[in-house]
Amino acid sequence: MHKHCTSSRRRLATGTSLAGLALSALAGTDQVATTVVSNQAVAPSISAWQLNKPAWLTEVSLSVKESYDDNILLVSGNGPLKPQSSFVTTVSPKIGFNFAPLLKKQTLFQVLSFGYSPDFAVYHSASGESYDAHRFTDTIKGKSGPLSYSLDNALYYIDGSTTAPTYEGLDRFRSGFASVVPKERRAQAQDRTKVLFQYDGETFFVRPTACLLYYDMMTDLSPAVGYQNYPSRYDLNGGADLGYRVIGDFAFTLGYRYGHQYQQQLPKNIDSTQFASDNDYQRILVGMEGKPWPWLTLAMQGGPDFRDYASTAAVSDRNQVTYYAEASATAVITSNDSLLLKYKQWRFVSYCGRLPYFDSDYELAYHRKLTDKLSFDLAGKIAEYDFTCASDPKGSNLRNDFLYSITPSVTYAITPTFTVTASGSIDFGRNAQDNPPGGASYREFDHNVACLSATYKF
Repeated sequence: MHKHCTSSRRRLATGTSLAGLALSALAGTDQVATTVVSNQAVAPSISAWQLNKPAWLTEVSLSVKESYDDNILLVSGNGPLKPQSSFVTTVSPKIGFNFAPLLKKQTLFQVLSFGYSPDFAVYHSASGESYDAHRFTDTIKGKSGPLSYSLDNALYYIDGSTTAPTYEGLDRFRSGFASVVPKERRAQAQDRTKVLFQYDGETFFVRPTACLLYYDMMTDLSPAVGYQNYPSRYDLNGGADLGYRVIGDFAFTLGYRYGHQYQQQLPKNIDSTQFASDNDYQRILVGMEGKPWPWLTLAMQGGPDFRDYASTAAVSDRNQVTYYAEASATAVITSNDSLLLKYKQWRFVSYCGRLPYFDSDYELAYHRKLTDKLSFDLAGKIAEYDFTCASDPKGSNLRNDFLYSITPSVTYAITPTFTVTASGSIDFGRNAQDNPPGGASYREFDHNVACLSATYKF
């Protein structure tokens, strides 16, 4: 049997088996009703199990999604690489726990949750893009008098190909987004952690905090021309916010962060200059958060970002003043309509081994409840990867790329526990750099994805 066919079947069988095993194990508890017909035991009914589901078990579900992707490497088609399409089958079981209810009446642990939600994705026409993504999440929250705390962690392990794409000829001048999307399917580990403590006074609060963003790339490195090398990297920072409440829980804040960014150097035989964008930074942040009105929730911070780059960084000035901002706003327009606005801009190290860049995202999402069973979502996003803030002696790695995305979806609840969703994504990758190396036509692409998925919550 063909190796890819065997691997694909194994991935799908693993996904469905996990959900089945979880349900079977849970269904075996004494909280599930069992019926007897003709002196023979009948399997516990799912409906009875749902009614008696323990409070600490927050979710057990299974999703199956079939997609069609018309450009899996996000290339222009004007170079040697032509857009390749593929059907993609994704099986996603999910299980979640919150053990805080077992501790009865106490506030020290208000949330004590853990979740596991893998994706088993099979690209039927491109076996090298298939992957298994194992996602572990945990949240701990609690309070004791005026002191509260929270810990949020998301650990991802992607079991994918250890070989990155190779872009030959003029495809070396591809969009920056053409490197990032396939990277997320490669072998790697990611960790996102945020810890904070908060002391509340009558009108003010003090909030120490720390954050980690970590990528351990497990793909092979190669000196081949056009091969995409992915370095490991991380961002770690800590600091504190001082807040003053104006009305209710709505407050103005003043914050400070000290952080460090690390980027793995590529071997000398790949890049004799050995660029790496390691740096220390300090941020002064002014913001606001809370609910100024009952229908609006805000959270935003922004301010100057003072950088001190290592000698290996591809920058003209080792000491720079940049800009950091992050914001979200949720507006509940009516009982059936809501609007979400998100924005972030920050400087990070290179994801492909050479130049630091500005990462900017602008997102607007609208949700409409049409009926008790039918809902509609429409999201639009503009993302920018701007590498022109760096200094590249060769000039061939400078980029200023935009990605414009529109994502509509319709969800129908056939029953309270079974839903189906039809969704799509329309992406336009566009160049914003004057006279880019290789010409703009190799930096632009169109990308379309159509999906049909079903989710059952046990």
